[in-house]
Amino acid sequence: MKSTPEAGAAPKAADLRERALRLLARREHSRAELARKLEQAGFVDGDIQSVLDEFETRGWLSDRRFAESYVADHRARAGSIKLAYDLRLRGVSNSIIKAVIGEDRDSELERAREVWKKKFRSAAADAAEKAKQIRFMQSRGFSQEIIQKTLRAID
Repeated sequence: MKSTPEAGAAPKAADLRERALRLLARREHSRAELARKLEQAGFVDGDIQSVLDEFETRGWLSDRRFAESYVADHRARAGSIKLAYDLRLRGVSNSIIKAVIGEDRDSELERAREVWKKKFRSAAADAAEKAKQIRFMQSRGFSQEIIQKTLRAID
């Protein structure tokens, strides 16, 4: 049985470490994401930061590892622009985003072709259909250059 604090009672500091480890056991988290979840659970910010510092020192928490995992899980459906945006929302620094996204750029065109093929299967019949395809690819986070190369290869 889980030990949960009574309604209105603040959670105990001893539960903080256990909660953080349980969250990390499920999947990788960015530091900001994990801090936000722990704050929402009612833990004190100062305690959270010291536990997260310890976890980073031990190698249990890593924004770089989180970013690599996130990109690996989402790259089949999204372009670099969207992946970078999503990582930024999760509190990952720009330097880590650039490094992780930069490693993934080689496969961007191929991924864009696969996303396009899965959605459309045939070249646009007219300008309106082409505009629709372009908007779809932009919503998936592909750059204009990649979209144009993808559509040129299809035509």
